[in-house]
Amino acid sequence: MSAVHATREPNFLLARHEKRVLTAIARRLPRWILPDDLTALGVAAATCICIAYQATNAGRWWLWVASALLVVHWLGDSLDGTLARVRGIERPRYGYYLDHLVDAISTACIGIGLGLSPYMLLSTGALIVVAYLMLSINVYLESYAVGRFSIGYGRVGPTEVRLILIALNVALALGAGLDFRVAGVGMTAFDIVGLAVAGVMCVLLTGRAWTNLRRLRIEEPAASRF
Repeated sequence: MSAVHATREPNFLLARHEKRVLTAIARRLPRWILPDDLTALGVAAATCICIAYQATNAGRWWLWVASALLVVHWLGDSLDGTLARVRGIERPRYGYYLDHLVDAISTACIGIGLGLSPYMLLSTGALIVVAYLMLSINVYLESYAVGRFSIGYGRVGPTEVRLILIALNVALALGAGLDFRVAGVGMTAFDIVGLAVAGVMCVLLTGRAWTNLRRLRIEEPAASRF
C-alpha cells in the first residue's frame, strides 16, 4: 500500500470532536480560501509563536500572544486537509509531502522559541523537538511499511499538546509560581512537563517500534543461518 494512501487513525483524545468542528468550519469558509492558504497561515503562526516566546524575555504578557497564535496555528495546521476533503480537491502526494514538511518546520520553531524564552531551558526545547521528530519519522515509516497512519501516540496528539502549552502559558501569565530546582538547576513547569513529555515519547516510540518490527518479522521471516 502506498504511504500516501495509508489509512489514517484518529486515535487521540479529541480527534472525533475536533473532526466535527473542523468540518463545520471548512464548510463555511469563503470559496476564495484554499488549503494552501491555511498551510501558509500555520507556518506563519508557528514562526510568530517562536518570536512571541522569545519576546517573553521583555514581558510576561507575550505569553497571551503565544497562546492566541497557538489557536491560529491549530486552525492553519488542522484545517487545510479538512478543507481539501470537504471540497473534493485533495492532492494526495502534494498534501502528504507539504503537510509533513511544514509540521517539521513548525515543531522546530515552537521548540526553539520555548528554549529561547525565560520559561524553558534551550536544551529542553531541543530535546522535545528531537523526540517529536523521531516520533514523526516513525509515523512516516509506518505509513509505508505497514500501511498505517496514526499521528497520535496513546491518547495524545498535536491538539492536546497545544492545549497543554496554552494552559501553562495562562498559568505563567497570571503570575503562578511554577519555578523548581532539580539537581541545582533552575527549571520551570515548562521544563518539567517538557522533560516528562520527551521521556514518555521515547517510551512510546520504543514500544511501537518493537510492535512494528515483531509484526514485520512474522510477515517477512529472516533467513536461516544454516
